[in-house]
Amino acid sequence: MSSRERILGRVRRALADVAATERGEPSYERAVPRDYLREHGERSVAQTVDLLAENLADYRAIVHRCTAADLAATIAGMLAARGAKTVLVPPGLEPEWLSATDAERIPDRAESTPHELDRIDSVVTACAVAVAETGTIVLDGSADQGRRRITLVPDHHICVVRVPEQVVSSVPQALERLDPARPLTWISGPSATSDIELDRVEGVHGPRTLEVVLVG
Repeated sequence: MSSRERILGRVRRALADVAATERGEPSYERAVPRDYLREHGERSVAQTVDLLAENLADYRAIVHRCTAADLAATIAGMLAARGAKTVLVPPGLEPEWLSATDAERIPDRAESTPHELDRIDSVVTACAVAVAETGTIVLDGSADQGRRRITLVPDHHICVVRVPEQVVSSVPQALERLDPARPLTWISGPSATSDIELDRVEGVHGPRTLEVVLVG
């Protein structure tokens, strides 16, 4: 018996006493309680955004806040401070966001190799949703976010979050907005790992630096 068959067998045995629907299918929604909290505590919109900023910073992301009118200048300042000469651009990114920078724009191309992506200084994307309680940014591969690999190979990622429409309190609220069939990337701070002695190393499997712009 394969591992797959063992696992499926355990699932079937666990559901053996679950009443079936009229179609003869197990009623999972009735069998598994869905009574967990949708969010922890009551917060205003401003408090939810503040919590997001706090948790992002706790994960060592660099958080910026600006208005829509100041976004282009804010991004240009971040790229200049980084010394970025090249910036990777998803096909659906708002052109206005990069209108104030002199950095060379590199389009997201299917034929780009990992070595080519590694030589790019920075990448700028939007996001699908941001989760305040966990300090998590979720990308879903939409046109303004590009392919998953463009946010995993370059060492510096600037991610723009539209406030308040893209900010939710909890993971259950985020899941309601996301399509599970899309390539979802969940980001909680810059890439980091640690060994058994808890020595933290950043940039192992993603950007070493994550900067998040909360724009509203």
